[in-house]
This record gives sequence, C-alpha cells and structure tokens, in this order.
Amino acid sequence: MDATYSDLSKMIDHSLLSPTLSAADLESGIELALAYDVASVCIMPFALKQCAEKLKGSTVKASTTIGFPHGGHTSTIKHAEAKQAIADGCEELDMVVNISKVLSGDWNYVREEVRSVVEVTHGAGQKLKVIFENCYLNDDQKIRLCEICSELNVDWVKTSTGYGTGGATHEDLILMRKHAAEHVQVKAAGGVRDFDGLLAVKALGVSRCGASRTKDILDECRNRLGLEPINITASGEASY
Repeated sequence: MDATYSDLSKMIDHSLLSPTLSAADLESGIELALAYDVASVCIMPFALKQCAEKLKGSTVKASTTIGFPHGGHTSTIKHAEAKQAIADGCEELDMVVNISKVLSGDWNYVREEVRSVVEVTHGAGQKLKVIFENCYLNDDQKIRLCEICSELNVDWVKTSTGYGTGGATHEDLILMRKHAAEHVQVKAAGGVRDFDGLLAVKALGVSRCGASRTKDILDECRNRLGLEPINITASGEASY
C-alpha cells in the first residue's frame, strides 16, 4: 500500500448529517474526527458554528451542506445559506444542485445558481463541492454538470448526498473524473463502507469520500499499516 495514514485519513469527510443525531452524538462525532485526523467534519448547518470553534487550531476543516438534501431551495436561499455558513466558520461547502432544473435541461438556471454560490465561497477564500445526486440523472446530465462545474472552477464534484436512492458507483466516479477538468477534484459519497472501498475509489482518482463509518475504515487502515489503534476516552481525548 503506497500511502501514508495521513494520505488516507485526509480523504475522509466525516459525516454528521443524520437528523436524528443528538447534541451528544454531534459532540462525540467531532471528537472522533479530531482523533482520527480526517479531512473535515460535514455537519448540519445549525451545529456548524460550534463545530468550527471546536476544530479551530486543528488540521480538520469545518464543512456543512447547502440546499440539502433535495436541492430544491431557491437560489436566493442557497446564496444566503452559503453566506451564513461562511460567517459561522465554514471552510468547505457541499451544495446540492437543483435536481429538477437539471432533469428539465435548464442549464442556464443551474449554471447561474452554482456561479452565485461559487462567488460567495471563493470570495471568502473557502471551497465548494457541488453534489449531483447521480442516482436520478443520466450520463449526459452528469457530463454536462461536470462541464459547468469545470467552467466555474468548482473545487469538487460530488456524486451524492447519501440520502437519495443510491450512492457513489465506480462507473459514475470514472465518468466524473474523465469529464471534470483536471483542477476539479472528485468526491464519492454513499456506499464507501470499508477500507477496501476507500482504496478502490482512491485508485479511480477520488480525493475525498463522505463517510459515517470513519472509525471502522480508519481502524482497519491503521491495522494494515502496523500503527497503534486509537482509543477515545470518556473525556473525548485520544490515546494511541
């Protein structure tokens, strides 16, 4: 395995997006992300400010969602959500496209909506991931979205929310890596449930992966690399 632990842990956006997570669940999820030194914590917007404050000074970024999970918010609301997220300390924003407009072929609407959020995000020096929700789209629609996101210099194109009828497939990841510009990264979400799955999408050119099974994935990673396991104490501190 020609990768370090950091190479692999920094592929993971630890997902804390289930609406049933309690305040204690969110707190422990952030502690886990810090202990395993992942790329980011993607948390529900109402908990973002607290999350960003807790991550301050670490190498784990604070991220949240825009127009999540169905993409049907108005462009004005998505723009406002992005501004609020940045004010709350967000470093990476994951925005769902307007799926209805994509299916209707209203590409001018789609482009202008993405452009609006890109301008807010990049204007603040932060990064944007655009979620396609591929389970509802055909290949031509996915390719057109890759082209639009490339033209607008989006930072990542992302397969799914994890709340649609399907998640990341290898076929979609290959297609997105092929049709997105070189400067646009690819994120897989939904369906990567173990360490071998993470390695498989990495081999396809994926640089980020949304995961809720972060502990299981990275425990196996550390095991294969011959590293000591991570134990998180009741106080939230990590020991090795």
